[in-house]
Amino acid sequence: MDAGLRGKTALITGGGSGIGRAIALALAAEGVNVAIASRHPAEAVRDEIAAFGAGTLRIEADVSDEAQVTGMVEQTIAHFGHLDLYVNNAAMARHQPVTRITTEAWLETLHTNLSACIWACREIGKHMIARGQGSILIVGSTAQYTQAYKEASYHITKTGLRVFKNTLALELAPFGIRVNLLVPGHFLTPLTAGISAEAEAIMKSQIPLRRFGETEELGATAVLLLSDKLSPYTTGAEFTVDGGLHLRPLPLATDDELRAMNS
Repeated sequence: MDAGLRGKTALITGGGSGIGRAIALALAAEGVNVAIASRHPAEAVRDEIAAFGAGTLRIEADVSDEAQVTGMVEQTIAHFGHLDLYVNNAAMARHQPVTRITTEAWLETLHTNLSACIWACREIGKHMIARGQGSILIVGSTAQYTQAYKEASYHITKTGLRVFKNTLALELAPFGIRVNLLVPGHFLTPLTAGISAEAEAIMKSQIPLRRFGETEELGATAVLLLSDKLSPYTTGAEFTVDGGLHLRPLPLATDDELRAMNS
């Protein structure tokens, strides 16, 4: 299905790996020109985007710094001439128990995960308002629904994205600009790497589909939400892609018993 995105331009933060890379490639496949911003923008991803025949731009930026966020927006617009789509994806996690949260870790998490989105949408909002069009996709997390040890800072910032999305969608709607939230569950990314086999087994037991997500599985959802052709009346929405993790059923039955219920 044609998403009607060919020829548009997009900026994706954290686009060099994981979820950001998957969304970048999905958009490139639709004919979107893509700028990827990250602290270490991979040359390989630029080549992958270019293989679709799409224009591409690599921007080195630390989104925890306001000046660099402003700079990446300006650089993208200067390169492509305008910006149609923005995907706020960059994130980081510093896991600390509540009695050991350091100011340094808290501020780094806050600015990377939440402040960066506010700064970028402030600048991009001005540009999109002047053009009377645009679509913004914020990548959240099921951390806003579930609880985990040592995740206070991460949980607060990811929940904050949901709150900001609501206000952003309200204020930009009169200008024809849509804002939506993509909520991934546990996906295999550099951010989630390194857990033990035992922890992995426990986590999978809490996911009804009994597996972790592959980042490529988020691409189509991102295209759907960003497309004015496919989602023209969708703004302020949350689309959860988590294998059912947010349902968090109590472990009162085995998989065989669950299958027998409906066999």
